Amino acid sequence: MKILHTADWHIGKKLHKTELAEDFDLFTDWLCKIIEAEKVDLLLVSGDVFDLANPSSEARKQYYRALVKLNRFDCKIILTGGNHDSPAMLNAPKEILKELDIDIIGGLPEDLEELIIPVKGKNGKPQAVIAALPFLRDADLRKADDDNTYEDRVEALKRGIENTFFEASEICASKYPDLPAVAMGHLFTAGIETSESEREIQIGNLAAFEASRFGNSFSYIALGHIHKPQRVAAGVPTFYSGSPLPLSFSERKDEKRVLLIDTEKNWEPESIPVPHFRSLLKVTGNLEELTFKLETLQEQKQLESLIEVELKEEQYDAMKLYALDELVSNFQKEGYRIVKHRAHFENQLKGAGQVFAAEQQLQDLKPKEVFLELIGRHEYDEETRGEILAAFDELLEEIQQDENTGI
Repeated sequence: MKILHTADWHIGKKLHKTELAEDFDLFTDWLCKIIEAEKVDLLLVSGDVFDLANPSSEARKQYYRALVKLNRFDCKIILTGGNHDSPAMLNAPKEILKELDIDIIGGLPEDLEELIIPVKGKNGKPQAVIAALPFLRDADLRKADDDNTYEDRVEALKRGIENTFFEASEICASKYPDLPAVAMGHLFTAGIETSESEREIQIGNLAAFEASRFGNSFSYIALGHIHKPQRVAAGVPTFYSGSPLPLSFSERKDEKRVLLIDTEKNWEPESIPVPHFRSLLKVTGNLEELTFKLETLQEQKQLESLIEVELKEEQYDAMKLYALDELVSNFQKEGYRIVKHRAHFENQLKGAGQVFAAEQQLQDLKPKEVFLELIGRHEYDEETRGEILAAFDELLEEIQQDENTGI
């Protein structure tokens, strides 16, 4: 049989206030074509179906539209909850969706047998069994007496994860001894590479789970939570499919993918690249370089490209900050939009107390002396410098007049 592994859909996600709904629709349309072309028997979605525990009505509609599209093919679907998901919200339509051959496990049930799902192949006979483990919360894993110390709490979490996977594998082996078993999971494992958009789980990710503790009972482990696609060093093929869409600028260079396993060959997955529907661009440099790069942008995809701009200069200068704001405000190029900008100066502006010798006291200096020293560290032309000094003199005169009149 053929199994397709994906995760971290994050329906309802916004990237710098930009809705990614169009991106997800294009992904599901593409996914439908892959399922049809490859004759996929089973689709696994390993957690973080939604971006928020209480998604908007539009996000929920998009979720159901996606399931309707995917359900048109002779392909079973199993989804599990992630740390972003609400178990209760995911489980609410569980019985209805089960009639459509869609299984949802929002949170860990009391009876682990509810996680064990046999899957039939095209011949109508069971071909594999899935242990559909969702994100395991602290309350699922620890007892009241487990947290005597911080180290005890960390070990209790790891032991709880290990025991849950072991118990699930034991149920698979006892109920379906002749079927290969696949586990789904949504967790943070040791030794993997993260991005900016994963939310910390299980004590700030410090309780990273050692992959060796998964054991060797499963033929394949389909993981979610980490958005960067990667393999985990475990005893059996264990993979993070990664998110199908870039969800932060730190993911802009990731090769997004889904994973396809053909069990008739082996349990090593084939990586199928997801098309780039939108470009995420980071533009850096000084003012001249930024202006040139923004004017000569060429990388464009099906959807509007989003740009993060970073000004990099040696010397702090308020006029450069003003020029950056003007550059961003006046930027107009069809198919491109700047969503974030910031400035970085190698030589940060020092406070007045730092620019004078240690033996000099600020109270012994005149205001204009301090001001002259500070603006001397900016790169102003003579005309601008004259205007700034004139404005300072005018403000200083007003302050002195107010002090003399007692206002």
